[in-house]
Amino acid sequence: MTVGIPRTEAVVDLAAVAGNVATMKAGTTAEVMAVVKADGYGHGLVPSARAAIAGGATWLGTAIVAEALALRAAGVTVPLLAWLWTPGEADTVERAVAADVDLSVSSTWQLAAVREAATATGRTARVHLKIDTGLSRNGAAASDWPELVTAVAKAQAEGSVEAVGVWSHFAYADEPGHPTIARQLDVFADALAAAARAGVEPQLRHIANSAATLTLPAAHFDLVRPGIAVYGLPPVAGDFGLVPAMTLRAAAASVKRVAAGEGVSYGHEYVTPRETTLVLVPLGYADGVPRHASRVGPVWVNGERFRIAGRVCMDQIVVDVGELAVAPGDEVVLFGPGARGEPTAQDWADAIDTIHYEIVTRVGPRVTRTYVGPPGGTA
Repeated sequence: MTVGIPRTEAVVDLAAVAGNVATMKAGTTAEVMAVVKADGYGHGLVPSARAAIAGGATWLGTAIVAEALALRAAGVTVPLLAWLWTPGEADTVERAVAADVDLSVSSTWQLAAVREAATATGRTARVHLKIDTGLSRNGAAASDWPELVTAVAKAQAEGSVEAVGVWSHFAYADEPGHPTIARQLDVFADALAAAARAGVEPQLRHIANSAATLTLPAAHFDLVRPGIAVYGLPPVAGDFGLVPAMTLRAAAASVKRVAAGEGVSYGHEYVTPRETTLVLVPLGYADGVPRHASRVGPVWVNGERFRIAGRVCMDQIVVDVGELAVAPGDEVVLFGPGARGEPTAQDWADAIDTIHYEIVTRVGPRVTRTYVGPPGGTA
C-alpha cells in the first residue's frame, strides 16, 4: 500500500504563480495587478497573493471587500483594489477605508457611502471610478458618467476622496479581434476625456484582463489586471509560457475486482463490460468535482488515463481501470499541469463544456491545500 499521499489534496505550485506573473510583467510596461479573488481562484488567497508579489505584481485585486481586508490582516501591504460591494456593507466599506483598501465606485450612492466612511475614519478614501464600456455588468452607464465624475471632482476638492483610477472590463477580450474590443476602447477613451473635463485625472487607467494582458498591448495603459493567467491557465489559445499551478489528486480509497455486468454507482449508469478492477476515489461534488462530469471526467491512475465510471457522488467517484495494477493509497490525479500525461483543467472544461476557471475555483475547502515551491519575497 502506498503511504504518504493525503486523502484529498490540491497541490499548489507557488513558484509557478510567481513565474506566471513575472512572464506577464516582462511583456508590458504597465504595472501588474494580480487578481486573487475567489480565494485566489481556489489556489489560496494569501499564499497566491504573496507569490504574485514575489513575481513582480505591485497591486492585488479582489472582488469582495472581505478578501482585501483578509490580505491586510495577513500583513500584505501593497495597494489593493476591491470592486464588488452593496449598500448593506457600510461597516465593511469603513473598515476598507481605514485599512487603505482602494474601492471601486460606479454610482453616486457608492460615492456617498465612501465619503461617509472617509468622514468616520478621518482618512481620504481612495477610489477607482468604473465606466461600463459594453459589458453591461458593473460600472456607470455612459449617460450617468458625467454626473459621477462631477461629483467625484467636488469630493476630491474637499479632500474626502482621491480618484486613483478610472477603469473598465472587456466582454470579448478572449476573442482577439472581436469588434466589441475596439468599441469598448473608444467608450473608455471618451470616459477618460469626460473625467478630465470635470477635473478628474487619475493616476491609473486600466481595462486589460488576462486575455488583453496576453494579446492586446494597446489596452495595457497604466495597469493590467490578469486573473486566471496568474494561475497558469490562459483564457485564449496560444503558448504564452504560463505554467498551471494546481494539481488535484487523491489517494485510492478502495480497489476491488468485480465481475462483468456489475452496475456502478447510483442508477447503474455504468455497467462493467468485463471482469475488471474498480478504484474508489474520495473526491465528489462536495469537493468541487462537477456532477455533470459523470461518465466523462478524465482521471489519471498510475500513468494511464480513464474516465469516471457512473455518477459522481457527494464524496467519491469510481474509476474502471481494467487490468491495471492499483493498490489502496496509490495516487489518482484529476488534473494538473499535464507534464506527466495527466489531464489538465482545460481537459476537464472540454469534457463538461465549461471553462477552466470553474474547474479550479470550485475545489472545495475539504480538500487540503499543499503549497510547494515557495518563491520567497515579502508582501
